[in-house]
Amino acid sequence: QVQLVESGGGLVQAGDSLRLTCTASGRTITNFAMGWFRQAPGKERDFVARIRGPDTTDYADVVKGRFTISRDNAKNTVYLQMNNLKPEDTAVYYCAAAIAGTWPKYTYGYWGQGTQVTVSS
Repeated sequence: QVQLVESGGGLVQAGDSLRLTCTASGRTITNFAMGWFRQAPGKERDFVARIRGPDTTDYADVVKGRFTISRDNAKNTVYLQMNNLKPEDTAVYYCAAAIAGTWPKYTYGYWGQGTQVTVSS
């Protein structure tokens, strides 16, 4: 079992930056592909970014160039650095660990509880 806990969300203004942290426990996530997703009110959960291994990454077009996913295996942690935030980035952000699939299509089986990011204009 893998437990995931997100942190780092908050209320910021447009143009600001935030770094989200996803801390895993229960087992090491070194060999897991990891992803970040988000869900805005009244909308479905959308893919944001994913990482395989130390540095193979992929991003949704709407965040490409502004967001960066990374991981620190020593800390069993995945990060999402978000720069130049926009009001449309407002959502609950979730971290997830893949349990099946191959790059870039995965099935995610472990999810955190989410962290709220609110960007004011």
